[in-house]
Amino acid sequence: MRVFRGLAHPDLAPACALTIGNFDGVHRGHQAMLALLVDAARQRGLPSCVLTFEPHPRDFFAGRGAGTAPARIGTLRDKLAELARCGIDQAVVLRFDQRLSSLAPQDFIDQVLRLGLGARYLLVGDDFHFGARRAGDYALLAAAGLATGMAVARMPSYALAGLRVSSSSVRQALANGDMARAATLLGRPYSISGRVVRGRQLGRTLACPTLNLRFDHPRPAVTGIFAVAVHGLAAQPLPGVASLGVRPTVEDAGRVLLEAHVFDWPAAIGPEGGYGRLLQVALLHKLHDERRYADLDTLAAAIARDIADARAWWAGLARG
Repeated sequence: MRVFRGLAHPDLAPACALTIGNFDGVHRGHQAMLALLVDAARQRGLPSCVLTFEPHPRDFFAGRGAGTAPARIGTLRDKLAELARCGIDQAVVLRFDQRLSSLAPQDFIDQVLRLGLGARYLLVGDDFHFGARRAGDYALLAAAGLATGMAVARMPSYALAGLRVSSSSVRQALANGDMARAATLLGRPYSISGRVVRGRQLGRTLACPTLNLRFDHPRPAVTGIFAVAVHGLAAQPLPGVASLGVRPTVEDAGRVLLEAHVFDWPAAIGPEGGYGRLLQVALLHKLHDERRYADLDTLAAAIARDIADARAWWAGLARG
């Protein structure tokens, strides 16, 4: 999948089959829509294209005192990886700013959909709105399609066991610490990926060396301590335990970090071999919320308990 930042790129396909959205989490409802898009693109001999936004529009408006930004399910990296896995040919990431938020619906159609992306086919959700004050709707798109030859289609909400699958429902499952429910809605375990960065190396002094991945959003949809599977260090995923959050005992910087400890470190890559690697950490079972401890000795004892509890969870999983 090719990724473009903005519309002014010479390699952007001159015509496409398009869908638009934030796609936070790329859950099973999104996946169903993307499958329809890929099929429609193939029938028309067009590349499939997703138009998405960064920051999330509600992040932008919340920064200006209008509403509350939602917690973020996934990073942009994870979203793009899932779009690629769904067979999308190209993704266009538009910066959501004052100019874009102020575009009248017809201007959005003319400047972004028609001139910017050359949309010949457009698939949207049944609650899709766009343009300044979200004044544009499906009826306006359908009328524009008739005038310009752009085919416009609408997909109904995707339901699972009678309940609508949405990013909000995934966020709620994660907020409840229900990782099994989140995995059902996502169609896969909830995971975070990124390159391993150097931290303060405090884990080594606490007999718990960690692999540190940044989560580039101040409000992840879930925080806490988890039993995890780490992909990317060995041929098979490795069991471990991880903390996702702001580490209240050792740091108050507000930076969100995923710190994963692998139970059995692969000797072949050496003690420094994790740095710079692109890993995916699947958060499989929540042990508890983040906690603040009185001192590092108390923290070390708590970490030892978390490791024991995560090992016990993995052992129970192996027993079936």
